Amino acid sequence: MSNQYETVFILTPVLSEDQMKEAVKKYQNFVVEKGAEMVFEDHWGMRKLAYPIQKKSTGFYHLMEYRASGDFVANLEIALKRDERVIRFLTVKLDKHAVAYNEKKRARVKEEVKEESK
Repeated sequence: MSNQYETVFILTPVLSEDQMKEAVKKYQNFVVEKGAEMVFEDHWGMRKLAYPIQKKSTGFYHLMEYRASGDFVANLEIALKRDERVIRFLTVKLDKHAVAYNEKKRARVKEEVKEESK
């Protein structure tokens, strides 16, 4: 039985663009290699933090939405904790209402993009 999860992680702002992309790619590959199904992904870019973390006030935010088992999530979180490039992360199990909301939101964004391109 697999559930749908959403993980947001923040990478340290001292990374170069290439280093940041490499770190994101590492976790994309981790999700796929361990048998989870990637549903959606979004890179939010450099954002200001709500409060300083490790004397840093900004960070690179990245969102991953995937279907996996609970033990996969535990393994992913261990990998995130061990990575010195990750300054914070949060994983949330999505219920059926959150899944429906996310799908509806993505469909709305697609429609807006179609309208703008006309």
